[in-house]
Amino acid sequence: MRLLLVAVGQRQPAWADAAYEDFAKRFPPEMRLELKAVKAEPRGGKSAEQLMAAEAQRLEAALPKSVRRIVLDERGERQTTKQLAERLERWKGDGRDVAIFIGGPDGLHPDLKDKADEMLRLSDLTLPHAFVRVLLAEALYRAWSVMEGHPYHRE
Repeated sequence: MRLLLVAVGQRQPAWADAAYEDFAKRFPPEMRLELKAVKAEPRGGKSAEQLMAAEAQRLEAALPKSVRRIVLDERGERQTTKQLAERLERWKGDGRDVAIFIGGPDGLHPDLKDKADEMLRLSDLTLPHAFVRVLLAEALYRAWSVMEGHPYHRE
């Protein structure tokens, strides 16, 4: 199974790329974490709707067929690490790759949200996109470690 972070925004600070890569390389071959970053739409003179629609097209084009779609949204479901580990186990049992969407500065287009299989909340806070990638990679790695009984997570 692949966990695909499908994100708007290709250029992130070097520290964020390094931190993301550090977590991504920890995943085993049978559950890879991959980033698929698409270009953000230039912000000049377009409505938020137009911007999100253009970005949604790019996000859709980056996806393989038949993936489970997970949207990160402030109105999504809260998860503890153990709950995320249980969800990860269910996703693994489903047999499909999982695409987790990270929106651009204006968020995700409503059509992408409507097509989602699930909607999750990463935090109650609004976070910079560079932090989201790192935080999500760490949270998924921690959930995997719980699922596998690895000592990374402690309670």
